[in-house]
Amino acid sequence: MKLLASLFLPTYPDPPGLKVVSNGVAVARHLGSALDAVIVNVDIPDVSNALSSFLLDLPAKIREVNAASRSRGKELLELIAAEAQRCNVPLTSQALKAQPALMGDVAAKEGRYFDLCMVGWTAKNQATQATAEEVVFSSGRPTLILPGDEDVIPLDHVVVAWDGSRVAARAVADAKPFLERASTISIVTVTDEKVLPREDTGDRLAHGLVARGFSATAESIHAGDNEIGAALQDHAIRINGGLLVMGGWGHSRLRDFVLGGATEGILSDLRLPVLMSH
Repeated sequence: MKLLASLFLPTYPDPPGLKVVSNGVAVARHLGSALDAVIVNVDIPDVSNALSSFLLDLPAKIREVNAASRSRGKELLELIAAEAQRCNVPLTSQALKAQPALMGDVAAKEGRYFDLCMVGWTAKNQATQATAEEVVFSSGRPTLILPGDEDVIPLDHVVVAWDGSRVAARAVADAKPFLERASTISIVTVTDEKVLPREDTGDRLAHGLVARGFSATAESIHAGDNEIGAALQDHAIRINGGLLVMGGWGHSRLRDFVLGGATEGILSDLRLPVLMSH
C-alpha cells in the first residue's frame, strides 16, 4: 500500500525556510509515498468601519496582506512542483485559507486524511512553530517536523526516545515506515527525568524490535542540568542520528498549549528531523 504524506506550508506572516520544500519531497521519495502539498494562506476578514477606513486605510492594508500571502503560496507551489518532478515523486497540491489564529487548526483537520503529516520549522518563525504544535496535537496523525534551513536526508539512523509510555509506544508504531528503511536503530532512555516502568525498559524495546527483524540497540543517558528535549537532540546528533522519534506530551486548555518538557524543548529549538506522535 502506498503511503500518502502531506506537507503543510503556512504563508503568514512568514513562510517556512525554503529547505522545507526540498526536505519534504526528499522524505516522500525516501518512503516511496505520494505527496500532497498544502499551502495555508491567510484570510483576514475586513472588520473596518468608516473611521478606521478614513484614518488607516485598513481595508487596503488587509487586501495587501492577503495578496502577499497568496503570492508566497503560489511561489511555494511552483517550487515544490519542480522539485517533485525532479525527484519523480507523485504530487498533488491545494491551497487553503484561514484566519490568522486558525491556520494551524485548518492544517490539522486536513492532515487527518493522510498517513503522515510534515511541517516545517524555522527559528523565530511563529507561524511554523504554531502550525507544528497544532498538527502534532490535533491531527491524530504522526507528524514529521522538518528543519527549514538544512538538508535532512539520509534518515538511515533512527533514534527512538523511549520511556515506556503510551505516547512513546504510539510513536514507535507510527515510525514503522522509517524503521523498515533504517540501517541502524538506537533506543535512548533518559533515566533521571521521570520514574520509568522498569529498569530495562529500553532493552526490552530493543529486544522486541530485533525479534521483528530490525537492527536495534539500547542505551541510557542522563539529562543532568540540560532540558530533556536538548539532551535528546544532543545525544541523537552525537551518535549521527538522522531522525529522532518520540511521543508528544501535551494538551490544550482553551487553545493554550500545555506541553511536556521534552515536547516543549523540541518545538522551541529543533535541530534535526523529529517524528512526533500524540
